[in-house]
This record gives sequence, structure tokens and C-alpha cells, in this order.
Amino acid sequence: MQLSSRLRDVRTAMANRRTIRLAHRRLADEVASFRSTSERAELDELLSRHTPEETAQIRAILYSQDVERQQSQVRQTAGLGGYLG
Repeated sequence: MQLSSRLRDVRTAMANRRTIRLAHRRLADEVASFRSTSERAELDELLSRHTPEETAQIRAILYSQDVERQQSQVRQTAGLGGYLG
């Protein structure tokens, strides 16, 4: 394989990865907009209508956002002496 075709393949792969990351970031931002309990219940209801394979990416995003939210709440509480560390 020639160098020019390898470079083209690498550039194409990088462009595809960028596109996928951007789409994932947009989806994560959209999912993050469901903040209230009722909005989250509505989203869960919508997801329950689809197969686990179809909703795996959204559920993974929801899980990571929940973990992030829980960790930030834990960090916000001041311990002994008011240290938030």
C-alpha cells in the first residue's frame, strides 16, 4: 500500500472518529437537559419502548451523568473543619 493511500485512510478514520465524538457529545448534552424527576421518568418511559441494543448508548450516557452528579454532590459537602477537598 502506498503512503498516499495510507494517509488518506488515516485522515478518513480520524474524520469519522471526530464525527462520532461530536454526535455523542451532542446526544449527551441533549440527554443532560432531562433534569427534573418528571422529565427523567418521561425519558425512561420512552426508552422502555425500545430494545436494550437500541438504547444502550443513551443508557450509558445517563449512567455516567448520574455517577458524575452523585460524585459532585459528595464533593460539595464539607467535612471536618469545612474542607471540601
